[in-house]
Amino acid sequence: MKNLSLGISLLVALCLNACSTNPVTGESEFSLVSEEQEVNIGNQQYQPTKQSQGGDYDVDEDLSAYVNEVGQRLAAVSDRDLPYEFSVLNNGVPNAWALPGGKISVNRGLLVELDNEAELAAVLAHEIVHAAARHSAQAVTRGTLLQGALIAGAIGSQDSDYSNLIVGGAQVGAQLINQGYGRDAERESDRYGIEYMLEAGYDPEAAVSLQETFVRLSEENNPGWLQGLFASHPPSQERVENNREMVEALQPQIAGRDMELGRERYQQQIAFLKESQPAYDLFDEAQENIANDDLDAAMDKARQASEMVPQEARFIGLQGDILFYRNQYRDAIEAYDQALRLDDDYFDYYLGRGVSWSRLGSAQEARRDLEQSAELLPTAIAMNELGKIELDSGNRNQAIEYFQVAASGEGPVSREAREYLIRLDLPNNPGNYVQTQPMVANNNRLVARVTNPTHVDMQNVTVEFATAVNGQTGRQRRTVSSLPAGASVDVDSGITLPAGQQPQVSISVSSATVE
Repeated sequence: MKNLSLGISLLVALCLNACSTNPVTGESEFSLVSEEQEVNIGNQQYQPTKQSQGGDYDVDEDLSAYVNEVGQRLAAVSDRDLPYEFSVLNNGVPNAWALPGGKISVNRGLLVELDNEAELAAVLAHEIVHAAARHSAQAVTRGTLLQGALIAGAIGSQDSDYSNLIVGGAQVGAQLINQGYGRDAERESDRYGIEYMLEAGYDPEAAVSLQETFVRLSEENNPGWLQGLFASHPPSQERVENNREMVEALQPQIAGRDMELGRERYQQQIAFLKESQPAYDLFDEAQENIANDDLDAAMDKARQASEMVPQEARFIGLQGDILFYRNQYRDAIEAYDQALRLDDDYFDYYLGRGVSWSRLGSAQEARRDLEQSAELLPTAIAMNELGKIELDSGNRNQAIEYFQVAASGEGPVSREAREYLIRLDLPNNPGNYVQTQPMVANNNRLVARVTNPTHVDMQNVTVEFATAVNGQTGRQRRTVSSLPAGASVDVDSGITLPAGQQPQVSISVSSATVE
C-alpha cells in the first residue's frame, strides 16, 4: 500500500505540474512538453525533416521570401510568440505542415493549386494555429503517455530508427508531420486561422474557397493529394460549411474594411513555378520510369527537364541516380558534382556520390560524402555503407556502431545491416539476438523456449539454466545445435522444480555462432 500511495502522489504531482493553459483557446490542458522543449524539438527537427521532404526550393528564392513574408505577417497576429519560420520545399506533392515551435513548410506542389495570396494565408494561418495551439506537442504527450514514459530526454537525443530510409533523431519530425490531427484540432485551426487572416487584413472568404477547392480535388482521387495534405488534413463538405458559418459570424468586423485577396500579386509570384511545371512533370514521370526499370526513358525525360530548367539541381541529381543504377559510377559522380555546384545543401547528392565512390573502392572520398549526407539527413543507406567501409578497413567497433543505427529501420538496407550486425556482435552479446522464455513442463521440469527472431540461421546456441531453492543452487547447460532464422525450440533443462515452492530461475544465452 505504501508503494501504491507513493505512486498516486507522484502521478498527482505530475498532473499538477503538467497542467497548462492553451495560448490560443484559453482552455486548461495536460501537457508533458514545456515550451522550451517544444521550441527545441522544432529547431532540431526542422532541417532534417525538410531534407526528407525534398529540401528547400532554391530555384526561385524570391518565391520562398514571399511565402515567408506572408507567413510572418500572420505570425505577428498569432496568440503565441514563437520563432516562426516559413519555407517552400522542392516537392511536387501538395502538402503543408507545422512542427512544434512554429517551424512551417509548404510544398511547391500546393502553391500551384492556390489562386491568390489570401488562400496562401489560409493555409499558413491554419498551420500557425497547429503550432500556436500546441497540437503537435499534445500529440507527443499522448504518445508519451501511451508508452508510459516522460518526454524529457526522449526527443532529439535518442538515436532510434523509424522508417525505410530515415534513421536516428530525424524520426521524430517525420512522425509529427505524418500524423493525422483530430477533428477538434482541425476545426480549431480552421476557426482561429480565419481570425488570424481577418486581423492580418486578408479576406477570410478565401478560407471557404480553399476548402471548396480541396473538396473538389479530393473527389478526383488525385494520388498526389491523397498522399499529401489530405492525409493529415482531410477535407469535407462539413469543413466548407463550418468555415462559411465562421466567416458569416465575422461579418460585423469585416463590414467597411478593404480585405485583401491579392490574386494578381500571388499569380506574379508563382509565374515561374507554373511556367516550369512541365519540367517537374517530366521529373515525376522519370521517377516512375525508374520504378518500372525503364532507365533509358527516365534519362531522356530527366535531360529534357534539365534543358527546360537548367538551374534545377534535382534534374541533374536524378541523372546521377540513373547513371548509378547503370553501374556507370564515374559518370554518376560527375553528375552529382554538377548538382552540388547548384545546390550543396541536399543530402541525396552526397549520398549518391558517396556510394559511387564506395563502389569504385575509394574509401576516403566515400567516407567524406557519406558522413556529409548523414549530417544533413541520417539514412540507413549512408550508415550501412559507412559500416561496410569501416569493416573493410578493420575498424570493427566503428562498423558495429554504424550497423546498429542502420539496422533499426525497415526495408532491405536495414535488413542487410542487421545481418552484418548479428555476425559481428553475436559472439560478444548473444543474449541481444536470442530470446528465452521460462516454462514449466507437466512433470515440473524447467524448460526454456528459445527463439531466433532474426533473419540469420544460428548454430551451437548455448543456454544456461540457474535455480535457487532454499539457499541451494542448481545449474545446467544445454546446447541447441541448429536454430534457423525465425524458429523456436523448447529446451529441457533437466532440472525438476520442487512442487509448491517459488524458486528463483535464471535463463540466459552464453554463446551462439553463425556460418
